[in-house]
Amino acid sequence: MLTFLLALTGADTATTAVDAAHLAGTTNPHDMSFLGLFTQADIVVQLVMAGLLLGSVWSWAIIFEKMGIIKRINKAAKVFEETFWSGGSLERLYERLQKRVNDPMIAVFVAGMREWQTAVQKNLPLTAPSISDALQMRVGQTMHNTINREVAKLEQRMTFLASLGSAAPFIGLFGTVWGIMRSFIAISAAENTSLNVVAPAIAEALLATGFGLVAAIPAVLAYNKFSSDFGKYASRLENFVVDFQIILSRNISEGAVQSLPGPAAFPKPPTNNGAQPETKRYGT
Repeated sequence: MLTFLLALTGADTATTAVDAAHLAGTTNPHDMSFLGLFTQADIVVQLVMAGLLLGSVWSWAIIFEKMGIIKRINKAAKVFEETFWSGGSLERLYERLQKRVNDPMIAVFVAGMREWQTAVQKNLPLTAPSISDALQMRVGQTMHNTINREVAKLEQRMTFLASLGSAAPFIGLFGTVWGIMRSFIAISAAENTSLNVVAPAIAEALLATGFGLVAAIPAVLAYNKFSSDFGKYASRLENFVVDFQIILSRNISEGAVQSLPGPAAFPKPPTNNGAQPETKRYGT
């Protein structure tokens, strides 16, 4: 049985003898620090732990990046919505923003206004029901497509967090199983099963599972948090599209088809406490 395990793990007699001597205490005593356990572990276990460490570092870089993005887009959306609902001309707002589209909500607004401008420049009879319905459908579809593209950009590298969160514990477990198997082979060759001999080898193997959990837990928590935040932001964009379509329909019904004077007569959405947000101009 021992011969079979040696062949399975690729360990030759010389390697096993060295491991056995090490376990039997004929070499220097084990360093039980984290660094010592890492350096004394099997090469396969070391590769597993190194890979998990690199994955954890990369996941933290993604986490900090997404935290900054969420803070930035929510702040920019608040400023834009205040400007949008201030009652100013949407035409002038569009002219100001079309050359500096640096925010998802601005991108959605510019896409809708560009489609509207195209219809106006072609002098289409927008008061005709069939043409106005088709225009409103095109504007809505254009804005929804823009939402999909912008949300896809925001969610870049989120797949890595999900993959690391689900796979890291199993990768660490693989390292632990491999390390324990190699340790038992060496222990059998040393013919010494005292706790002083067994404990260091098992600790080296279990360290791989610890690395897997350290990499997985933050990745899972961050993925769930960011998925929720991006979902709420996407709903915010969808609500903005609905409001924009209502304003567009109202202006067409009132015959204001050559320009969009702005939603001055349209009620602003209330804030969480029911109060109207303070109005200020974009970029001021």
